[in-house]
Amino acid sequence: MTRPAHPRVAEVAELLAASGTTGRVRELPGSARTAAEAAAQLGVPVGAIANSLVFDVGGAPLLVLTSGAHRVDEARVAGLLGMPHVRRAAPDFVREHTGQPIGGVAPVGHPEPIGTLVDVALARYEQVWAAAGHPSAVFPTSYEELLRLTAGTAAEVGGAPTAASDIEEAVTP
Repeated sequence: MTRPAHPRVAEVAELLAASGTTGRVRELPGSARTAAEAAAQLGVPVGAIANSLVFDVGGAPLLVLTSGAHRVDEARVAGLLGMPHVRRAAPDFVREHTGQPIGGVAPVGHPEPIGTLVDVALARYEQVWAAAGHPSAVFPTSYEELLRLTAGTAAEVGGAPTAASDIEEAVTP
């Protein structure tokens, strides 16, 4: 495997290899900032894309790895945490706590460990795809491996599905 060009992606690839994952980082020709974009390029259902969303919980980061087939129910997540509310983090907050840009936040490779919730909806897929530190880099993994890699907590985080056009299975071109 050639070393990824972007240093963040290379760091994530090294961490994944050191942790014993079998999936290798794949750099896509186009952007994969959204689950729909990633699914279309990979030819997989949008639900098999693990969206990495960072929330600001009273100044502390929370990473939620959720299925691309639905949106995170912020009230539900706040309830799971025993908090009155959580809010999506601003781009600067995301980069400060993950070292990675929105649209490319990997489940690993952050400056400090981040509490993580892993959407139980991802368990429906034998293989899921997660970001690898840059909006055009992804890697294949499994629900169980995401839990292991992140020391995350399995949780029901989903609310309403995304728009119907976003949840149709992508077709391989």
